[in-house]
Amino acid sequence: MQALSNGIPVKPPELLVWSEVGTAEAALIERCTAGDEAACAELVAQHQRMVFSLALHLLGNREEAMDLSQEVFLRVFRTLGAFRGQSALRTWIYRIVINQARNRQRWWRRRKRGEQVSLDDHLLSCGDLECQAEPWPDRLLVNKENAARLWHALERLPFDQRTAIILREVDGLRYEEIAFSLGIAIGTVKSRLTRARQALRAELLGLTR
Repeated sequence: MQALSNGIPVKPPELLVWSEVGTAEAALIERCTAGDEAACAELVAQHQRMVFSLALHLLGNREEAMDLSQEVFLRVFRTLGAFRGQSALRTWIYRIVINQARNRQRWWRRRKRGEQVSLDDHLLSCGDLECQAEPWPDRLLVNKENAARLWHALERLPFDQRTAIILREVDGLRYEEIAFSLGIAIGTVKSRLTRARQALRAELLGLTR
């Protein structure tokens, strides 16, 4: 604790703490912000598959997901200088993907483009989901037919619930990572996941009209 000449104590300036970022990743970020094109290409190579996959799962359209991926990386490099390691870089990028996808969904709704692709087209683009964390309701992901039913059920969920369950069940994020990606409390994450799982279970068991 430092003190001014009048004796009033003041806190020293906070140091930049990369709490969730490793040394190599911090160095890569610094090179990117310094304008190193090779570092920027490396960052894209490390995260482009994740960005495209999440965009595809959220939007259900391959072309839209490709466009969104480009927008995401443009935004990443425009705002990377403001990144302070408050999360892992991957989680920070997840947040950008989700915000961009949410904005695009709002754009669609305003123009009444609710059904962009058929379920068959979605499955051709996305394929079967690979569960990396907890099992899906009633372990129904065993074949293409069940995957189709699950995608149909997912598409009926509100965007925020669908996003939360994709982040948890498909991408295997921790509750803390999901909370940061969505900008909400961990308790809200858990409640959204609970509602989403209940809705999916009801849909898959044929309990909804």
